[in-house]
Amino acid sequence: MQTHLRGRDMITTQEWTKDEIDTVLDVAFELKRQRALGISHASLRDKVLAMLFFFTSTRTRASFEAGIVQLGGHGAFIDSTTTQISHGDTAKEIGEIYGRYFDGIAIRQCDWGVGNQYIRDVAAASRVPVLNMQCDHFHPFQILADLMTIIEKKGDPRGLTINVSYAYAASYQKPMSVPISLILLMTRFGMNVRLTHPPEFNLMPQYVEQAKENARKARGSFEILDDFDAGFKDADIVYPKAWGCMLTTSDLQESAEISKKYTSWITDERRMALAKPDAIYMHCLPADRNIEVTDGVIDGPQSVVYDEAENRLHVQKAVMALTM
Repeated sequence: MQTHLRGRDMITTQEWTKDEIDTVLDVAFELKRQRALGISHASLRDKVLAMLFFFTSTRTRASFEAGIVQLGGHGAFIDSTTTQISHGDTAKEIGEIYGRYFDGIAIRQCDWGVGNQYIRDVAAASRVPVLNMQCDHFHPFQILADLMTIIEKKGDPRGLTINVSYAYAASYQKPMSVPISLILLMTRFGMNVRLTHPPEFNLMPQYVEQAKENARKARGSFEILDDFDAGFKDADIVYPKAWGCMLTTSDLQESAEISKKYTSWITDERRMALAKPDAIYMHCLPADRNIEVTDGVIDGPQSVVYDEAENRLHVQKAVMALTM
């Protein structure tokens, strides 16, 4: 267990060692156990977390706000539109000033080509840890919760096959931060990672190369497929979700039109039957029901989406407790 994490930023899990990630998981399981037993764990009494949102949220705001309170502190919800950011406050100024008001700064900024750099610029100016609640590149807390859920449901993740797949959604062109973060973290834990997507939906090549190197070091595997059904075959975990084809076009309407070519990429009962009989279905939510996934799958016995959502609370509390 690592004990030197006070003050650390969490922008991507790739910048934390495996030992440090294991520490987060150890603490998350302990905090989940304590909450189940009704044991107080107010290790951040009188601490305040700034939660700066450029994008709306259901689980992220609720889990961070509940988590900091359960740790004895307070969460300050800040909608970016209620600030002077649009009138000139720079990332440096937010980092300098919020870093003096608060004990931690959490940011959700998913604008393509903007979000990750903005969070890093705030972090460079801040004297307190900066936590990435999701950007255009990464969604670290979602993926930590995913790994925690896999360990709960499947035990040791080494040697398990996970299919990280594109799926069609009609709602909007979603960020690629979840699949990027999945292939980066799961390869570090010795899993056999499949990345399945149509040709227009490539992920950023530097992260694909990092995933390949992670798999080599951890003695797992990493492969890229373009056949939706093939990705499901004999998988232990299936994680099909939508993302936009930002590397093909920067026009969101054009991306939506390209997506329509793949309306058949829906997770249904037939696809689930291609996976192992005890395979689990995962999704970060919200899912486009009966477009991205059928009700029968997401509400069925193989779905772990609500346990997965709960675990957001526990991993976020663990990182806050360790860093703030």
